[in-house]
Parts: sequence; structure tokens; C-alpha cells
Amino acid sequence: METVIKTKDLTKRFGDFVAVDKISFEVKKGEIFGFLGANGAGKTTAMRMLCGLSRPTSGEATVAGIDVYHNPEDIKKNIGYMSQKFSLYEDLTVLENIKFYAGIYGLSDNDIKEKSNELVEKLGLQEQANKLVQSLPLGWRQKLSFSVAIVHQPKVVFLDEPTGGVDPSMRKQFWDMIYDASEKGITIFVTTHYLDEAEYCDRICIMVDGRIEALDTPALLKKNFGVDNITEVFYQLARKAKRSGD
Repeated sequence: METVIKTKDLTKRFGDFVAVDKISFEVKKGEIFGFLGANGAGKTTAMRMLCGLSRPTSGEATVAGIDVYHNPEDIKKNIGYMSQKFSLYEDLTVLENIKFYAGIYGLSDNDIKEKSNELVEKLGLQEQANKLVQSLPLGWRQKLSFSVAIVHQPKVVFLDEPTGGVDPSMRKQFWDMIYDASEKGITIFVTTHYLDEAEYCDRICIMVDGRIEALDTPALLKKNFGVDNITEVFYQLARKAKRSGD
């Protein structure tokens, strides 16, 4: 299968502090790749490099076939990104947000109109289409955020703790949307503090103090660590951490 993300000895230093220390991995087309780590593990810094927002100190990395050193702006055009902290403009309406981001991602006027109507109908937001996003419940805002992040059908979408604060039933609906996107060939790169969600991923990478300490399928990680769930795998590794703050 096509490799969508590839890193080799990817490193980020801030002075004498090594935030990300020679990490190497590959992510395939349509894969749901969980990227886990406690505060200070380096996962946020690594994600920023892969999104073209931070230049690596050394090592190699490509995202959607684009080199992170030489073409970071091209990476931004070919990925989707969603964060728990900021994804939508709350003082814009549902439709205005969809049209704004579709325009940012370079869709034509006809495509923007078509996608806007399609998303509103798919999400069942016909009655809320012209209401401010801030009037929507958090779960619905996050579902809209995800839909907007993939409106241009990117090869990969980065999800940074996308379900934080969302109730369990809405989290399940959100993951159904992730599965649907994966089946359509979009690669999902997701960080989460809900360790039960890690079980939904095809593979999981666990970072500790800037290094990759484990990378495998949920089933094999549990088998290799002799535990029943990913939470126990995570805790075994996280206890080794010497630093905090990402």
C-alpha cells in the first residue's frame, strides 16, 4: 500500500533540549494511526513538524509525498487538520465556516457550493445552517470540524485530541466518521488522551521523552506487554518518563 507519512531519524531540538529524538515510522494510505504520549513526550512537536508548522533540526520526513524541509507550504495545502482547542470560527455560521475552509483549501466556487450543501445535509444541520457555530453543542461542533477538515479530500488528516470533552455517545459517532473517511482512503493521524479510543486504531505509536517506545497493532501491544488493554501498556511505558510539558 502507498506510504503517506514517512520519517527517518526525525529530530527537533530547542537549544540543548531534544523534544523529538530520532523517530522513524511509516503510515500507509487509509490507516488509522494513533500517536500517544503523556505531556512532555514530544507528540505535539512531532505533529507540528509533519504539518509543516515547525522545521525539523535533522532527519527526514515526507507527508503525502512532500518533503517537510523544502515544501512545508505545500504540505499545508494537502492535509487536513483538526484540534480540540481551535478548528472553527464561532462567530461565523455553520455555512460560513464550511465555505471559508473550502475556499482556504482551494476548492472552486461550484465545488464549495456543492460541498456546503452536501455537508449540511449529511450532518443533519439544515435548521442550524445559518446559525452561529457557538450555538451548537460541543459534539456537533467537533463533527462539523472533522467534516470541514476533510472537505477537500486530503491524503491525510491530523486530529489533535479531537474528542476532548465530548460525551461517550457522541465520541462513538465521531469515530464512525473516522472509519468512513479511512475506508475512502484518507489516512488518519490521531492523538488522544482517551486510551480506550486507541483500541480503535489500526496501529499505535507510544512516545516517551521524545522517543518511540512502542509501535504495533493494539492486539500485539497487549500481547507483548501481557495486559488486557492499551491503558496498561501506556502506563507501563509512561512511568519511565522523566519530563513533563510538551
